[in-house]
Amino acid sequence: MMLTNVLNKTSRHYSSKWPILFLDVCIVLFTFFLISLIQNSFNTEFELSRLLTQLPLVALFATVSFALVGSHKVVPRYKGYNAILSIVISVNILALMLLLTTFVSKNYDVIPNLNISGLVAFIHLLLNSFALLGFRFLLQSMYKTTMVNEANENPLITSLIYGAGGSGMLTSNILAEDSKINHKIIGFINDNSKKNNTEINRFNIYNFEQITPEFVNTHNIDQVIIALQDIEPMELLNISTKLFDCNLKVKIVPPIHKWVDGNLSYNQIKTVAIEDVVGRKQIEIKNPILEEEYENEIILITGAAGSVGSEIARKLATFQYKHLVLLDIAESPLYDLQQEFKHLGIRNVKAIIGDVRDKDRMDKIFDEIKPKIVFHAAAYKHVPLMENNPYEAVRVNVLGTKILANNAVKYGIKKFVLISTDKAVNPTNVMGATKRIAELYVRCLKGKGKTKFITTRFGNVLGSNGSVIPLFKSQIEKGGPLTVTHRDITRYFMTISEACQLVLEAAAMGNGGEIFVFDMGKSVKIFDLAKQMIGLSGLRYPEDIGIKITGLRPGEKISEELLGDGENAKHTNYDKIMIVKSKPFNSKNIEQNINVLCAVTPNTQILETVSLIKAILPEYISNNSKFEVLDTDKK
Repeated sequence: MMLTNVLNKTSRHYSSKWPILFLDVCIVLFTFFLISLIQNSFNTEFELSRLLTQLPLVALFATVSFALVGSHKVVPRYKGYNAILSIVISVNILALMLLLTTFVSKNYDVIPNLNISGLVAFIHLLLNSFALLGFRFLLQSMYKTTMVNEANENPLITSLIYGAGGSGMLTSNILAEDSKINHKIIGFINDNSKKNNTEINRFNIYNFEQITPEFVNTHNIDQVIIALQDIEPMELLNISTKLFDCNLKVKIVPPIHKWVDGNLSYNQIKTVAIEDVVGRKQIEIKNPILEEEYENEIILITGAAGSVGSEIARKLATFQYKHLVLLDIAESPLYDLQQEFKHLGIRNVKAIIGDVRDKDRMDKIFDEIKPKIVFHAAAYKHVPLMENNPYEAVRVNVLGTKILANNAVKYGIKKFVLISTDKAVNPTNVMGATKRIAELYVRCLKGKGKTKFITTRFGNVLGSNGSVIPLFKSQIEKGGPLTVTHRDITRYFMTISEACQLVLEAAAMGNGGEIFVFDMGKSVKIFDLAKQMIGLSGLRYPEDIGIKITGLRPGEKISEELLGDGENAKHTNYDKIMIVKSKPFNSKNIEQNINVLCAVTPNTQILETVSLIKAILPEYISNNSKFEVLDTDKK
């Protein structure tokens, strides 16, 4: 029991490797001594001087071989292929070292009395393999016995495993072998009707339709572990929603490629994250052309301290660019990003404080750094704020884009990538309308100079500043309620990584004048997303925390669109990236009207500013806004 307690205690700390190393060396010495006895017919009076010469060398070589391979670092509670392989390699290295030393000793008379035959070395290798592996299994068994006693003191966790395939069976084995948890498996869930009312490993298989609150209460089920590989996020969303409604915790087995050293452990089975259930699978497009696109280029990112801008910068930091220039007006976030890159050892990065509305400042920056690729991510994006401050929306989203785009032509920029939003499609608010005008302006510049102007439209970005996910998290931490503007409101979602991947792809494939959109899957109902967030936080709706319907905000839509009136999408070589084909427009008139709009001042009446926006965009019809009075002739 004392040894078990020591193993139990040391196995929880990295210090356990030293006692294991010592015991391994002792086993090697014992097997060598045993072979010597057998070799001398168990005559204890054989030549001890030779054995005393050999044993220190065996101990030294054993220590070196175990240290090289690191077999002693596998703590007693783990066993498996890697542990077995490390021991086999170690004892082979030991045998080889003994034979080489014997060879050198015989030929150069370096160490007298050292004569280990090949047969002895081979038998020693086999005995070491069996003894060390047996020792490992003994320690593991002793550890498991101790941990079972401790686990029995913990609350019992009862689980269903969703998926009766290979991943589900492996999960059940992991739960059965992990002696640290007091765990009970109720059975498996499977949608294959052929497996209904059958058993696997003495566990019942249930159909998903059978999982009801009554079923959960009857069997006292605490959680469901989803063990399905390559599950579609929309399917995961539907499964999780039903399980949350049954007051169950939901965990998920990670994809095989994320298993540590190819092995799955209970600690890797995590609670389902909101990013897993937003209704789409994260897409990573591998394009070798990207390396060539950004190699040895001077790249400028505006709005670099923002969510999207900073992620673009992080992705570009992996390429062999010449200089990466980060431009933003927000001092503290830009400083934080600069320090992040400095800490990571990323070189040739320059942070510049600047306002895209300042023409003289932008001229000076372009003249000094001479960028060849510009990613324009600087923008005001919050719908309610811009609805109340249309002048600022025009100055940043329209004038700022106009200044930078004109500089792109003036200074011979190779590519200019504008980051837009799906709110620019048939806009119902000032923010979306100003972003749509920015799209139109860069299209007006097509063919002027050598710059290729490229636009990308995004949906909502998960986890970005001001997005709904951080808002819900904050509201949950404060005890609720979660606020949703309308019960039926829906939105498209993508991760920041996805959005920025699209930017880089667009820049690489764009030839100028394109608007790229992303196939964002199905839109997500925000009310359901709020319920998901509550469930993922370990709470119940509505018992623990409620959801309050606050009403649509000024300018807010019930659902966003990907394509505007008169637009259609054409697929590219990548399934998830499409090019928008827009109807032609009079670029000269648009450009003239944009110039008039950009001339507004703080003294210009708000209604006058918005009317100038609407004059450029006939499709801009305000919704739930004070600017609806300007749309009487459109209805």
